[in-house]
Amino acid sequence: MTVPSFAALVAEADPKLAWYVARAGGLVGWVLLTASMLWGVALSSRVLRRKGIPAWLLDLHRFLGGLSVVFTGVHLGGLVADDYVAFGWKELFVPFASTWQPVAVAWGVVACYLLVAVEATSLLVRRLPRAWWRRVHTASFALFVTATIHGFAAGTDRTALAVRWTALSLSALLGMLIAVRVGRPRAARRRGPRAHRRPATAGAAADGVPAAR
Repeated sequence: MTVPSFAALVAEADPKLAWYVARAGGLVGWVLLTASMLWGVALSSRVLRRKGIPAWLLDLHRFLGGLSVVFTGVHLGGLVADDYVAFGWKELFVPFASTWQPVAVAWGVVACYLLVAVEATSLLVRRLPRAWWRRVHTASFALFVTATIHGFAAGTDRTALAVRWTALSLSALLGMLIAVRVGRPRAARRRGPRAHRRPATAGAAADGVPAAR
């Protein structure tokens, strides 16, 4: 007696169920990723708190990032289970290996690797050199760009008005927070040497980048 595969069970329940799961997982994963980035940039720019960063704010940032990984996994699992396009491990993790929209899928493959790198180094932040961790964590901006391009190039929901307005609104908000984050150190330098003598708080590094606990 053979045990049916997950893909066979999904196809038997509803031929389109796997595709719906892949679409929902991708959209929710992208929203959670963007929310995590918005929260992280707001923390590092001191928009949320001026003096120190409470542990629960950092925990929420990491929680949103972890959830984005989970729903990205749901997205990938749905693609494998769907029989409309033949997606295997090679198509999921090797750029341009897919015969279906290879360029659009390649953006998603790159985004997947960037997501793994950012989340893995976040979990290992205490064991990594601070400067090295910061460089890898900066790749989250490239992750947002590649994930967004992938969603609009390969996603079937890209024509939905709600999806377009959500992407535009979140992108604009993220851009404003990045501008505040980039402009803040320059303003601090203009205030004189006093800003350089300020000690780091318990919940943040001296440069304003949240420190993991």
